[in-house]
Amino acid sequence: MIELAMMKRWALAAFACGLTLAGPAAAQLAQNSDAPVDITADQLEVVNAQCLAVYTGGAEALQDTVRLRADTLKIYYKPGTGGSARGSSPTGGSCGSLLDRMEATGSVYYVTPQQRVHGDTALYEAGSDTITISGDVVAARGQDVLKGSKLVINVKTGDAQMQSGVKGRNKPGRVRTVLYPKQQSAAATPPAAAR
Repeated sequence: MIELAMMKRWALAAFACGLTLAGPAAAQLAQNSDAPVDITADQLEVVNAQCLAVYTGGAEALQDTVRLRADTLKIYYKPGTGGSARGSSPTGGSCGSLLDRMEATGSVYYVTPQQRVHGDTALYEAGSDTITISGDVVAARGQDVLKGSKLVINVKTGDAQMQSGVKGRNKPGRVRTVLYPKQQSAAATPPAAAR
């Protein structure tokens, strides 16, 4: 009964405080947002010895208008740093409330109002404020599509880099972009007599 009470308290604290702290080490899935991060899943397991919360079963983290979805979402907190202490770390210290990193695995989707990205795994690192999506990565913005094996996004600046392990022309698996130029609509084209 005590373990269940501790788990409920830890889960509530993770939702209420652990991911909503302002500052560079707080979770920031959305660019320049200090909105809270709302996490839902079918199940939550807390491993105090590792300062870890594991969300399984259709896990989803939502901040502002940005969504990170995966089969499993692991959230690691920095041991004994900032905020109220929760649980115990392997060194005997307490788990802090500052986020260290988030690991997403299985059917990963990172969706913003401007783009949709799909991959096999994703890693958000609070220290560098980056999201790295790996595996068979497909990013789409409107009809435009970008494919590669690793996409690194700086959440703060919006800068991104797509990478591939393949080098050389005509080799499958290289970074590929398909762009659809915007077509000027007939309504926007002035009639010939008005030119």
